[in-house]
Amino acid sequence: MAALCGSKIVVFGRNVASFSSVLQKFAGPAVSLVCTTQTRSMSRVKRRHTQPPFWLPKTTRTRYPENLTSENEAFVSEVIADQYSSPLKSDPWERGVWNEKSLRCGVIAKKIGIYPLWTKDGTRLLTTLLQVSDNHVIKYIPPEELIEHRVKKRKREFGALIIGSDSADPRMVTKEYFNMFSDSGVLPKKKLSKFLITPNAKLAPGTPLYASHFRPGYYVDIAGVTIDRGFQGVMKRWGFKGMPASHGVTKSHRRGGNIGSGGEKARVLPGQKMPGHMGRERRILIGLKIWRINTHHNVLWVQGPAVPGSTGSYVYIYDSLISSRKHTAENPPPFPTSFQDEQEVEEELYDQDLHVFSHPSISFAEI
Repeated sequence: MAALCGSKIVVFGRNVASFSSVLQKFAGPAVSLVCTTQTRSMSRVKRRHTQPPFWLPKTTRTRYPENLTSENEAFVSEVIADQYSSPLKSDPWERGVWNEKSLRCGVIAKKIGIYPLWTKDGTRLLTTLLQVSDNHVIKYIPPEELIEHRVKKRKREFGALIIGSDSADPRMVTKEYFNMFSDSGVLPKKKLSKFLITPNAKLAPGTPLYASHFRPGYYVDIAGVTIDRGFQGVMKRWGFKGMPASHGVTKSHRRGGNIGSGGEKARVLPGQKMPGHMGRERRILIGLKIWRINTHHNVLWVQGPAVPGSTGSYVYIYDSLISSRKHTAENPPPFPTSFQDEQEVEEELYDQDLHVFSHPSISFAEI
């Protein structure tokens, strides 16, 4: 394979001797030949090429070692702790009023694991533990600014909140990335995400978000990236039964069998289930119920064991958009969020149908 680059022709491959003689014959001595060998590297796991969000800074330099002494290291850590002890630099903004068309922001959580719970009638159910770890509002993007970077027009105009999770050491990030958090007054975050909101649900930069942003009994949508399984065959990827293990079957025990290329069409139709890359796909589970919340450790017990991702991976929790499970005027959510620092909240919150382990499971009536 060859590519033209100015007055040079770059040839990829190993057999370039024959191509060199043909090139000098037709192109002449004015064109020089640069030979390079194309080596096959590990295939990329990411199969989608997307542009970075416009609100992320452009990195122009890398971090460098400063060779600080132990005394200077302790002094810098003390200054960082004092400077970022109160993340909210400005006064809180005016809080909006919830209505049926309001859309709150979500939170970023870490998947901890799976835990069983029991309802009051004895039904056992599996739940997934999600920890809302150190969430803060980084930036508010008004609808006017968001419209400039949007390709498709929406029916309603939304703003956006940039939410960050898990604080990082400011000395371990670049200057450009650190400046993004200077206005919000919080430490640099390891994970950032953008949530669309209605303008009445905006929050001031630096506002913390807790697990009390939700309540037991609420229904949420959870988005995440599934576990990367790599290249897998049809039995594991699609659940095929496989072929018999005996009676003349030779080297076809886990094969996919006929793929339909010998029929009328004489070709393989698009969407045919075949071996290939499995996992690392963005998936959204909708309408999952919250059974329990621990406000001290910011942990949520969410319905089902199928939340995408492995243990320790990040997921994004939103208010459910299903019409039958949305918030109503009789049971509105904390809006625009739960300000846990201003009001007392119980450490353990349970759904009304859930059995609490501290309560007696059997009661005896007096005769």
